[in-house]
Amino acid sequence: MTDSTTESAATQDVRSDVQAILDRPTAQVLVIGGGINGVGTFRDLALQGVDVILVERSDFISGASAASSHMIHGGVRYLENGEFRLVRESVQERNRLLRLAPHYVKPLPTTIPIFSTFSGILSAPLRLLTHKQAGKPKERGALLIKLGLTGYDSFSRDGGTVPRHEFKGHKKSMQKFPKLRDSVKYTARYYDAAVENPERLALDIIGDGRAAAKSGAAAQARSVNYVEAIGDSDGGVLLRDTVSGTEFTVKADVIVNTSGPWTDITNKALGKVTSFMGGTKGSHIVLDNQELYDACAGGEIFFENNDGRIVLIYPLNGRVLVGTTDIDADPNEPSVTTEEEVDYFFELVSHVFPTIAVDRSQIVYRYSGIRPLPKHDDTAPGFVSRDYRIEQTVFAGDKKTPVLSLVGGKWTTWRALSEHLTNETLGLLKKTRTVSTEDLQIGGGVGFPTTDSGSRAWVSEHSAGLSAERTAQLLKRYGTKAAGVIAYITERTDDAPLASLPDYSTAEIDYLIAKEYVVHLTDVVLRRTIVAFIGGLTQPVFDELSVIVGKQLGWSAAQLADERTRAVKDLDFFHGLKLEAPALTPATSENLTDAK
Repeated sequence: MTDSTTESAATQDVRSDVQAILDRPTAQVLVIGGGINGVGTFRDLALQGVDVILVERSDFISGASAASSHMIHGGVRYLENGEFRLVRESVQERNRLLRLAPHYVKPLPTTIPIFSTFSGILSAPLRLLTHKQAGKPKERGALLIKLGLTGYDSFSRDGGTVPRHEFKGHKKSMQKFPKLRDSVKYTARYYDAAVENPERLALDIIGDGRAAAKSGAAAQARSVNYVEAIGDSDGGVLLRDTVSGTEFTVKADVIVNTSGPWTDITNKALGKVTSFMGGTKGSHIVLDNQELYDACAGGEIFFENNDGRIVLIYPLNGRVLVGTTDIDADPNEPSVTTEEEVDYFFELVSHVFPTIAVDRSQIVYRYSGIRPLPKHDDTAPGFVSRDYRIEQTVFAGDKKTPVLSLVGGKWTTWRALSEHLTNETLGLLKKTRTVSTEDLQIGGGVGFPTTDSGSRAWVSEHSAGLSAERTAQLLKRYGTKAAGVIAYITERTDDAPLASLPDYSTAEIDYLIAKEYVVHLTDVVLRRTIVAFIGGLTQPVFDELSVIVGKQLGWSAAQLADERTRAVKDLDFFHGLKLEAPALTPATSENLTDAK
């Protein structure tokens, strides 16, 4: 049922990325797991000239990394857990990503509604010292929040790029947020950052790693999705291409396990039983509710619900993201948003905006994932450390091969974490770092214009015959990598908009398929675009995109029908999207045959 385990009826030919590994099935480092920390480590190792292979059992950024709250944040609430190192690093990395990936990471004004002055003062020390909650949770009052934000600001002094926090009283708060619960006493406003399209940022990171090898490094950087690690064989890691079923062995000097919540499962497959992980489930819903969107006044509402859980209401891409839960979860089971969680989200909206009606008809998308948290025994989920560590074991197939397992990690700290993991790997290889990523811009962030005048100049220089409006759209969507998209489009001369999805053209979708490792139909609708996320995946859109993907990948009519059926099941089960996979018309079947 899941993307990672269901074989497709797609073309059985050996994919070029798989063939690149089959041609030379050895590397200095094999990275298993293509979430944000895996791809970040792949990039960093490639930049150091390391011969590295990255494999991901499903699509890149389709597991835990696809279930984020789309935030790059310092974790103000982690102060309460005493995780000062993590908060400092998170704030520094937030500031850094605002500079290094300005095409996707944007400043995010965040408002905390506060309903008391002193609440939580007595229980805060207990939470800090014991990671437990005595009695019924109490909302944090203004004094406690003021102390936390003052400490939070102190971590931004070095290279700070966002304003410091500010407090407003009841009157000014209600002027800014007239739909807030009228018992609000204060609001506190501070800044973090949003990553509007995290999957696209990750694709840029992978591209940087692959480009590093092409730019003159002696080693190769090879990456492939839909390839899983299933065991050991002849002193190497046995891999399986889930598309074709082909099995092959890769030998490496170091194995890096960045499988996230599935780290222990991967280690077991490699012959080593570990118990590092203890993840929790976090779910979200996306609402099409203009009143709620407007009530947020252009920023995130971040607050504590009655149960003590920190939650968010967040205007994003024209919709409203509401999340998240924190429930112990089994990584062997698929993670889905339950109806009980939906009820919980509606309750928290009414807690802050009591006059705004929300219902299930407004949900355009839902998603859920398991956080890659460490094993936490009886520690309450909300108090489990969000910090990370690296565990070293040995590979069962060859005791001389070390295995580095990542425990923990989150979107905000992926660069620093990758640097740490790369440094440990380099030490095992007896190599030294030659390239720093601290000030290295990412993908389409290289040369990205951050002013209106700069954007106009870029558009004027790179339009290549496209309209200024269309060029600006592509710049926003891909950063300066839009230049490559534009070149691809203009070579094909036709940039006519799709009938069902006028923001895209056939040539642009073809580019995504040809250049961005697309294997399945769901890769396009869920991760190469945000069509599904914003509720734009109507039946006509699904049908039109299906044919484009099928033609580009050379599928037969039967293969396309299988892909459509598979996509419909997954989109319903994981995201609540109701689509159909009707039989293809004779004309469509003929077109697909001609395309092959």
